[in-house]
Amino acid sequence: MERPNAWKKYDKKALKAVEAAAKGYKAYLDAGKTERECAREAVRLAEENGYIDLRAAIQKGHGVKPGDKLYQVQMGKAVMLFHVGRNPLEKGLNIVGAHIDSPRIDIKQNPFYEDTDIAYADTHYYGGIKKYQWVARPLALHGVVAKKDGTLVPIVIGEDENDPVVGISDLLIHLSQEQMGKKLSEAITGESLDIMLAGQPLQGEEKEPVKAMLLKFLRDKYGLEEEDMISAEIEAVPAGKARDYGLDRSMILGYGHDDRVCAYAELAAMFQLPAAPEYTCCCLLADKEEIGSVGATGMQAQYFENAVAELMQLTGEGGDLKLRRALANSRMLSCDVSAGYDPLYASAFEKKNAAYLGRGVCYNKFTGRGGKSGSNDANAEFMGRLRKIMDEHNVSWQTAELGRVDLGGGGTIAYICALYGMEVIDSGVPVLSMHAPNEIISKADLYEAIQAYTAFLIDMEG
Repeated sequence: MERPNAWKKYDKKALKAVEAAAKGYKAYLDAGKTERECAREAVRLAEENGYIDLRAAIQKGHGVKPGDKLYQVQMGKAVMLFHVGRNPLEKGLNIVGAHIDSPRIDIKQNPFYEDTDIAYADTHYYGGIKKYQWVARPLALHGVVAKKDGTLVPIVIGEDENDPVVGISDLLIHLSQEQMGKKLSEAITGESLDIMLAGQPLQGEEKEPVKAMLLKFLRDKYGLEEEDMISAEIEAVPAGKARDYGLDRSMILGYGHDDRVCAYAELAAMFQLPAAPEYTCCCLLADKEEIGSVGATGMQAQYFENAVAELMQLTGEGGDLKLRRALANSRMLSCDVSAGYDPLYASAFEKKNAAYLGRGVCYNKFTGRGGKSGSNDANAEFMGRLRKIMDEHNVSWQTAELGRVDLGGGGTIAYICALYGMEVIDSGVPVLSMHAPNEIISKADLYEAIQAYTAFLIDMEG
């Protein structure tokens, strides 16, 4: 039952393919540190590979035929790609779905203040983080500011080597006796995650001169006023690029592997499909998974259902009943990362049912925690069909749970899509240091995920 290490099967040609996949993924990770940036980069790659905007096709009123490739963007933060197949959509789609949001620190709407000659920004962290991991490290600012006239001002500060970086200070060890005596979850509080932005007073300004210097910078560089922050979405993320990790360069260290590694693997799989696959294939990149898949760009919204309805109208299969049949007959891999086994923290895992770096893509029949609370729990029949496809395509794969029964747990978008009645199972890449500012994956697992998702899209039958 122990799954072999994928690296052992690679010849020179395969090793080059593994490295090529890693190179492409690192570029995607560097280009997409927010959900907006990930969506934009996904669209750029899609258009390079012949995809056109579904909404443009709707406006032109022309039909859709097998082999056509279309995409749709939801509010700039979620993306759907469709590669139309030979079978009617009513027979279902083959879907791979991931999320492109990651844990981070968001700037509040009324953020700026000055205290003892330093200008700060108030924040509210997003998703599940260990707060102590985010202090005393360089952070970059990414996002957009929407002005009253409708202008959208992009912000990226801290990624160019000539840029300044920002960050959150920590208490020096010499004065940390009380802090060090607290639980890790209490040593750094959410209200203390305020970001230092400036420290020089503006000449001639008497009231809050350092804050005034900060506002002058924003006004001179971006044409922004303090009030514009009310309609801003600025995210603080770890500064710097994804890097090869390990002396053998077998791994990748970077921010946002959860879940952008699966998102990239899905895109790569879509781009190597045959001209007209048997079933329509869909890549679904959703937002807001880290906070419950809520909101108009989260998976609980109906934009995916609406896009499929529009697509069916263009193929001449319109109608509510046919849409319901299409969704119920679909097959899906909910592609989200899983916890990689870490021998330094062995007590958190059940070793026989853990995912291991380097052993390929992993399948989680169920997630949740004690009692499988919040889990999708895929059907055995679907798992059996997947095993057959993976083995026929020589994909390295493994099964996993997310930690010990009464300890672990985690959510994905699987249970939401399963509400349509479709077959869904969780499938992803093992990750070490998940939800930390920098996470670790194996290049082999990324490569095997691409192969797995390609095989699923091509060969999974209704």
